[in-house]
Amino acid sequence: MAGNGKLRAALESLRRQLDQDLFPLEIGDAAADRRVVVELRGQLEDYLLPRLAAIDAPLLAVVGGSTGAGKSTLVNSLAGAIVTEPGVLRPTTLAPTLVCSPADAAWFTSTTVLPGLSRVTGGVADGGRGEPGTLRIAPVAALPPGLALLDAPDIDSVVTANRELAAQLLAAADLWLFVTTAARYADEVPWSFLRLARERSTALAVILQRVPAEARVPVAADLTRLLHENGLGGTPLFTVPELDLPSERARLPGDVVQPIATWLADLSVDAKARAEVVRRTLTGALDSLGTRVPDLADRVERQRAGIAELRDIAVRAYDVAMSAFDEGMRDGRLLRGEVLARWQDFVGTGDLMRALESRVGWLRDRLVAVFRGRPAPDKELRVALESGVESLIRATADAAAERAVEAWLARPAGRDLLEKAGVAVSGRLGRASADLPRRAGVAVRAWQGHVLDLVRSEGADRRTLARAASFGVNSLGVLIMLAVFSTTGGITGVELGIAGGTGVLSQKLLEAVFGDQAVRTLTQEAREDLRRRVRALLDEERTRFTTLVEGLGPAPDTAARLREIAKAVQERGAL
Repeated sequence: MAGNGKLRAALESLRRQLDQDLFPLEIGDAAADRRVVVELRGQLEDYLLPRLAAIDAPLLAVVGGSTGAGKSTLVNSLAGAIVTEPGVLRPTTLAPTLVCSPADAAWFTSTTVLPGLSRVTGGVADGGRGEPGTLRIAPVAALPPGLALLDAPDIDSVVTANRELAAQLLAAADLWLFVTTAARYADEVPWSFLRLARERSTALAVILQRVPAEARVPVAADLTRLLHENGLGGTPLFTVPELDLPSERARLPGDVVQPIATWLADLSVDAKARAEVVRRTLTGALDSLGTRVPDLADRVERQRAGIAELRDIAVRAYDVAMSAFDEGMRDGRLLRGEVLARWQDFVGTGDLMRALESRVGWLRDRLVAVFRGRPAPDKELRVALESGVESLIRATADAAAERAVEAWLARPAGRDLLEKAGVAVSGRLGRASADLPRRAGVAVRAWQGHVLDLVRSEGADRRTLARAASFGVNSLGVLIMLAVFSTTGGITGVELGIAGGTGVLSQKLLEAVFGDQAVRTLTQEAREDLRRRVRALLDEERTRFTTLVEGLGPAPDTAARLREIAKAVQERGAL
C-alpha cells in the first residue's frame, strides 16, 4: 500500500504521545479527556496498527448490543456449538469469546489483535473458562476461514468495566453486528454507539431479534426509518422471530440464522468483499483521527495552561512578597521598637536632636566623643536591625506561602495537586519552611558584612579616611544600614516622621563623613544587595510550590506533535 510505511510511523508516533500522562490534574473535564486517551490508545493497539500490518488478515466481526438482546445465543447458533454461555443472570458475558475457524486460530491466539487481553483457549463445552481481562478463543469447524465472531459484553452493562470493554472491542472490529430486540431497538444507549459507528464509517449490520410475527413488518419498517434518520441508510438488516426455545442454552434453528450465516460466509470467501469491509472500516477509523487528535491537542493545551497557571500563582505570590519586603524597607517600620531603643543608646538623647540645627562639624565632634565613651553600642543596634530584617523576611514568606496555598485550593487543579501531594504537605506549604529563620539569619548577617566592606572601601579614599576613622567602620556601617530603611530612591533628606528623625540624623552624619553623593551610592548598593539576598531566599521558598508542577503533564511540544500526526494521517496515500 502506498504510504503505508509513513502512515504506520505516524500512528506509532501517536501511540508514543499517548503513553505520556497527558491529564494528571483536574483541569476542565479531565475524566472525559482521559477516556479519549484510553479510547485512542485502544483503537491504535487493538485495531489500526495490527490491521495495517496485515491488511489481508481474517475479518473480525464483533457481536454487540444491549443487555438481554441474545448475543450469546446468536453466536452459538452461528457457530453451531455452545461456545459462549447464555443465561438469565446479568451480566452473562464476563469475558469476551472469539469464535473462529481452526485455520485462523493462530492469528487470534497471538497477541497481535487485542494485545491487552490474555488468551484462554476452548469454548464452554470444552471446559474453557474466561475470567475478566481475558479473551477466550474457541475454534469451531462450522465457521468458514477468513471470519471470526467476537461475543462482546453488554454496551449498557451494570458493570462499568464491561461497558468499557464493549466499547474497546467495538473499536477493534472490522465489522459490527449490532444485536437488538423488538422491545428495545429504539433505546438511546445503542443509538449512541450506532451514531459512533456512522461517524467512523465502521462496517455495520443490524440483527433484530425476538420479533413477534405480527410486529415483524412495522418494527422492521420503523427500525429502517431510524437508520435512515441517523445517517445509516442501507445498513443490512436481519430479522429473527420470537421463538420459544426449550432452554437458555438452546440454539436458534438453522433456517432462522441461515440468512445471517450466508451473508457472513460470502464476506469470508469473497476476498474483494472482505477487503472492501476492511478498507471501509480502516479508512473511517483513520479519518476520525483527523478530528479526534486535533481535539485532543486542544485538551492537552488546556491541561498545560492549567498547570502553568498554578506555577504562575506561586510565582506571583512570591513576587508580591518581594514587593511587601520592599515596602517594609520604605515605610520605616524597622526603625521602631527595639531598633529605636538601640539607636537612642547609640547616639544618646536630649539635646542631640536639637543639635541638628547646628553645624554638622560640632555634631560630629560630639558623636565621636559619645562613640568612644560607650562599649560597642553599634553592635547592639546592628543586632536589633538584624532581628528586625529577619522578622520582616519571615512575615513576607509566610504571607506568600499562605497566599499561594489559598489560591491553589480555590481551583480544582490546585486542590487535586495538593491532595496528590498529601494533606501534611499542604499544611506545611501554607507557611514558610522550617529552616527559613536560619537561612534568613545567615543572609542578613552576610548582608551586614557586605555593608561594612562597602564602608571600608569608600573610607579608603584619602579625603575621607580621617573622618571615617574618627567614627569607626562599624558605626558608619550601622548608619548606612539605617539609611537603607529610612529613605526611598536614595538619600533625599525628607523627614519620614519615624523614630524622632532617625533617618535624617543618620543621613546628616553620613554626609558629614562621605559627602551626599557617596552616601546615595552606598545606600543604594546596600539596599540592592539586601534585595538580592532576600529575593534568593524567596525564590528558594517558591520552589516548594514550583517543584510540584515541574515535569507534570505532557511535554511542551505534545500538542504541536499531535497536530502534525493528524495532518500526516490525513495526507496518507491510498490504502
